[in-house]
Amino acid sequence: MVNSAQIERSVTSADPAARIEARTISKVSSRLLPFLIACYFGAFLDRVNVSFAALTMNADLGLSATQYGLGAGLFFLTYFLFEVPSNVILSRVGARRWIARIMFVWGLVSGATAFVESAAGFYVVRLLLGAAEAGFFPGIIFFLTLWFPAMYRGRIIGWFMAAGPLSVVIGAPLSGLLLRMDGVMGFAGWQWLFVLEALPSLILSVVAWFYLTDRPADATWLTRAEREWLEDRLAQEERERLKKRHYTVLEALLNPTLITLSTIYFGIVAANTGLGFFLPQIVRAFGLSNLGTSFLSALPYVVAVAGCVLWGRRSDRRRERRRDTAIPLLVAGCALAASVAFDHPAAVMLAFCAAAFGIFASMPVFWTLPTAFLSGAAAAGGIAMINSLGNLAGFAGPYVMGWTRDATGTYTAGLLMLAASSLAAMALSFVLPAQNLLEPVSHVGTAE
Repeated sequence: MVNSAQIERSVTSADPAARIEARTISKVSSRLLPFLIACYFGAFLDRVNVSFAALTMNADLGLSATQYGLGAGLFFLTYFLFEVPSNVILSRVGARRWIARIMFVWGLVSGATAFVESAAGFYVVRLLLGAAEAGFFPGIIFFLTLWFPAMYRGRIIGWFMAAGPLSVVIGAPLSGLLLRMDGVMGFAGWQWLFVLEALPSLILSVVAWFYLTDRPADATWLTRAEREWLEDRLAQEERERLKKRHYTVLEALLNPTLITLSTIYFGIVAANTGLGFFLPQIVRAFGLSNLGTSFLSALPYVVAVAGCVLWGRRSDRRRERRRDTAIPLLVAGCALAASVAFDHPAAVMLAFCAAAFGIFASMPVFWTLPTAFLSGAAAAGGIAMINSLGNLAGFAGPYVMGWTRDATGTYTAGLLMLAASSLAAMALSFVLPAQNLLEPVSHVGTAE
């Protein structure tokens, strides 16, 4: 993470302002990032554990691949509907209360998935889970813009987003072990999976209420000099943005650049969810046990963690956000297309590892783009709009994978469509107006 030693290597020790900057960024990142990473870990685990539950749940509930893909994707429909209102509320009431509320409700709903008995019940609980989680991810992205200057956001968002693939790295083998609890106290293994993996979110929701601080002005854990430095830096960046254009929430939502960003994110999410929700089933076809499948399915996400952290850090140094979004998407698209050409499991997994790297490396850099020209309530609404429109692909990706699997008997067509979505997102990255996405920089030279 960001620490004072890293920062101070690029500044002179005699510069008091640089020392305050190093100390402040180190304190803020140490205070907020570990906890936010833990929260996102819980959110992502509760979102994707259904892919591992499906190894036995589908048979118990009589779900076809199409029905499972539909249920997995329905999450994103209600997620889309409630995303913008949720983030606007967060900007008004503060992250502490709203994030705690979101986590508590989604923990309850995720645990309730254990008690569905039919396809209809599965559809209902996935719709409720989407409504419950709406606003969490864009809320955290907006929250981070209130604490970190622009020049640090690539690596900060990279560390935060690494919790997504990390939750799969840890959650995959954990889910495989929980599936082995089949029959304990009369419950199926997949039921234990949903109940036990909901507990971290419920616990963290209570901690969030007492631990999070809404804004730097309220941070009693910073010294007065540190608070003033951070508030001044962020205010200066705000003034630089306003020199370009001040957007209302409505203007932000109708902005062509925002619509282009939403379309790019649609392509990223389609590739991510389409692969993620079906990866365990693809891997199990190699002839592995449920536990072996869980361990091997985690491998691409080990690579994805590195992609989030290293590519976000690289982008902060280069400050070439459009290109650093496009390059990993090119890698992802080519890797997904190549995966269908291989028969050997090792070659297929290598392609999936490259695809996971590209998908997740693009995300932290992508999320620096909206806040380069939006701020305040417009940023909160804009980030939520991008995330909500983009996450409609979370419905399309799994559904297409399931439908093409039932129609053709293979995942080839589905994987090629995911490859196309990644390459389309890559191409659109170069359509973005470079001038509007230049980040405000009030102080240069300490981003290393």
